[in-house]
Amino acid sequence: MTKKKADKAVSLVLGSGGARGLAHIGVIRWMTENGYEIRSISGSSIGALVGGIYAAGKLDTYADWVGALRKRDVLRLLDFAYSSSGIFSGDRIIHVLKDMLGDIQIEDLPLSFTAVATDLDGGREVWLNKGSLFSAIHASIAIPSIFTPVRYEGRLLVDGGVLNPVPIAPTLNDMTNLTVAVSLSGKEETLTEEAGRAVSGGRGGKGYRVAIRGFIESIQERLGPDEETEDINIFDVITRSIESMGNTIARFKLAAYTPDVLIEIPANACGLFEFYRANEMIAFGHKRAAKELGKRRT
Repeated sequence: MTKKKADKAVSLVLGSGGARGLAHIGVIRWMTENGYEIRSISGSSIGALVGGIYAAGKLDTYADWVGALRKRDVLRLLDFAYSSSGIFSGDRIIHVLKDMLGDIQIEDLPLSFTAVATDLDGGREVWLNKGSLFSAIHASIAIPSIFTPVRYEGRLLVDGGVLNPVPIAPTLNDMTNLTVAVSLSGKEETLTEEAGRAVSGGRGGKGYRVAIRGFIESIQERLGPDEETEDINIFDVITRSIESMGNTIARFKLAAYTPDVLIEIPANACGLFEFYRANEMIAFGHKRAAKELGKRRT
């Protein structure tokens, strides 16, 4: 193996951040188009989902499906949990993915894969690298309060991004030459229409958020108006808190474990649940990968 080819053996770390994680698809596509060999993937939340689907050889199938989603399609995938532990169960999303891709064992994947989740009872992060791929993904994407926790191998698990939004540590012993991390908590930018619309000014963003939480607001009506917070409700509080926490922890994790290449997606590139912007985010990820990894070309 030539040195140039060996230098392209990669451990890929895919961070958490909701719909911004669709940029991971663009990053992976650019890497494979340019001769990088992804031998290992570690992911939290959406990073575990996209990374696991790629490892299973079904990334194009998933990209075609998610790229066709409209706002109302995303709403239909959010199934009310009727539970005190979360607003949505997430079962409908997982069932769709299972029907599309089939259930696969992590041990049967052609590359090393780790989905990171958070153990509520133990108060620590858990690395899921064996057993059902989609059970691991389900646990890793269970955003606290938004989705119900997942009981997996005797543990009560929630989103891996709670404790490790950019899980570099699982790749430290990999026999690869390059660690590439994709963080979805990059510094906010003024984004062009081509690069991506900011959440605050995104076309239809406000209306979409109103639609997705309409029934949640009805629950609060019995409490009466709150003059000090009339423009924000429980859904906003939860999602903004999760975003703020994840962005802060991501910065600390990246300071502790520095990857060879860091690809950052701005935190304002896309809202947490704006999966109807898939094609835009995929293109954005492709462009950012070209920018950062293109610097390594000789």
